[in-house]
Amino acid sequence: MGEPARRLDTIDVAPGFTPADADRLNARYTGVDTATMLAELLTGELAGRIGLVSSFGAESAVLLHLVAQVDRAVPLIFVNTQKIFGETLAYRDELAERLGFIDLRVYRPDPRILAARDETGLRWSYDPDGCCGIRKVEPLRRALLPFDAWISGRKGFQSGTRAALPRFEIDEGRLKLNPLADWTKADLDAYFAEHALPRHPLEAQGYPSIGCAPCTSKVRPGEDPRAGRWRGWDKVECGIHVANQGDEPVF
Repeated sequence: MGEPARRLDTIDVAPGFTPADADRLNARYTGVDTATMLAELLTGELAGRIGLVSSFGAESAVLLHLVAQVDRAVPLIFVNTQKIFGETLAYRDELAERLGFIDLRVYRPDPRILAARDETGLRWSYDPDGCCGIRKVEPLRRALLPFDAWISGRKGFQSGTRAALPRFEIDEGRLKLNPLADWTKADLDAYFAEHALPRHPLEAQGYPSIGCAPCTSKVRPGEDPRAGRWRGWDKVECGIHVANQGDEPVF
């Protein structure tokens, strides 16, 4: 007798990847250059299972270029919080077009949640965690539903909270790739120069890390590159990259 028939309406809720998979990949790609790693994974184990998430910030062009050299059809996800600098939106369109991505997916906050939780649009001024939950975390969760894995542009040098960043980790049952985890600022600058990549227009004005307009300020010489994010608040991450998040974004 053959195997019992499977119900076609059964939903597979098993995680696509486990911590053991992250450990396996971290060990496998130790010492392997980023371009080679991405080429192997995007055309092999992760083909058709992964999305590329980009803020189109000051350093985003490097990772976008690396992925585009392998597969321009990788879905490119951008969360428009509706508080984004106009310069970032223009830079997004310029880079996506220039690098040839064919599947740019833009996600926005749920208008029903905004109406209920941020009717005035000023939640950022008194509850930045709640604002990020509504405008960043919730839309990204929707964006990632079709994928088992996703690519993040985080770098270890960006802040103290990212210093021990691994190349692979598990986030809510998905494999998260941090291909630039061990890149330095000098590495990024050299890559920009080598490939003549355009810079974000706000970088030259003193914004080395660029998020939403109300919560991003210029960084003074000698400060942490992310010092201009949520200045004056005890907050260093938007919530997308916080480990052990709950089942729902913080509203």
